Amino acid sequence: MGLSFDDLAGEAAVLGVYRQVFAVLARESGAMVLDASSVDVDEAILGSFAEAGPEGLTVDQVVIACARFSGVQVRRRFEVLRDYRAVERVKDRPHELYHRAAFAPYVMLLFLRRIADRGGQAELHQLLTLEHLSVQESDATVEDARGTTHRLSTVFRLLANQLAGLAVGGVVETLRENAQLLWGNHGLLDQANDVHQTVLSRWSMLDRECRALRLAIAAYRDAVDAAAGRLIEQAGATRALGLLPVEAWRTFAREADVGALSDVLNEFLFDAPAPWFAADTLIEAVESAQHTTPVRITPPRPQTEPGSVTEDAVPDAEAERLRALAEQLLGERTQVSVTELIDEIGDWLGGRRLLADLTAMHLHDTLPYELRWSDRLRITLEPSLNWVTEGRFARVAQ
Repeated sequence: MGLSFDDLAGEAAVLGVYRQVFAVLARESGAMVLDASSVDVDEAILGSFAEAGPEGLTVDQVVIACARFSGVQVRRRFEVLRDYRAVERVKDRPHELYHRAAFAPYVMLLFLRRIADRGGQAELHQLLTLEHLSVQESDATVEDARGTTHRLSTVFRLLANQLAGLAVGGVVETLRENAQLLWGNHGLLDQANDVHQTVLSRWSMLDRECRALRLAIAAYRDAVDAAAGRLIEQAGATRALGLLPVEAWRTFAREADVGALSDVLNEFLFDAPAPWFAADTLIEAVESAQHTTPVRITPPRPQTEPGSVTEDAVPDAEAERLRALAEQLLGERTQVSVTELIDEIGDWLGGRRLLADLTAMHLHDTLPYELRWSDRLRITLEPSLNWVTEGRFARVAQ
């Protein structure tokens, strides 16, 4: 029996919607999008029509509205959208210049963007929810249930095949990027089992289709276990904590006991933070440092009396300079904080020279000063990262 005019009209409408939806996937008629820029151009074109209102736009106006892309690229994508009837003439006449866009292609773009950002996990949950609701409807038929089990079996088989391939011979980094399909899957498995139970309880004649769905779910579960095991093994061997997804660490932190949490860092060795200075700054500091002329030490001479000093002894100029500087820093105090002295200087180059002088005072055998360091470390984040070990510079009794 032939189709009626109403049936043909309905099929034509459905076909038109599919053409509009899948237009965003084509660079030109019969070709798939090979780069993200094509999708960006499509989104810009449809966005320009949204801003234009019901009057529509001409091709030249669309090119101007999408000025951030090349005109050639915009015109090519415009023709693709028009061939798929995602963009149509405002009036169906040969020389009509104004066009308007349908909403279905933009909805498809949003769908694709969300899948790209979230990995399709939310969409899969929504699909399972909708399929479960469809087989729970009172007017659902056996054909509806058969279609549901077939679609879900295909979905889980494809997921299982992808994860199994990555778990066996794939690159670990690629497996890490697809980890959003691994963790958080208990909800997917529970939803799929609920659909399976509903179909099997209502239509017992679909036991073969339900068996295929059970096998697909089991294959997905096995692939998840194998992929997760490889990630955990690789992360434990290399100490590359980034190989595991964030959710795995959050679950461990919530569920692990105190002993397991404390054992995580037992074998880790943390280095002290490196100075946050550019190489040019360090070179400039070294080159501008004060270069002291070494003092020639007079060779020992015999003394006629214990404790006497010869008249031609050369005075220690460096010791006198350090003594004067130490007295200036201490003043009336017997000791002063090193952190306080560095803060008073205010710049790194001056602080470096001060630390060198304080160390020289401490090591000089004729000067009554000492430099003592503590185990405390002060870290300052603003205006720039710096850290200073707390210590004290003091005058000692002779």
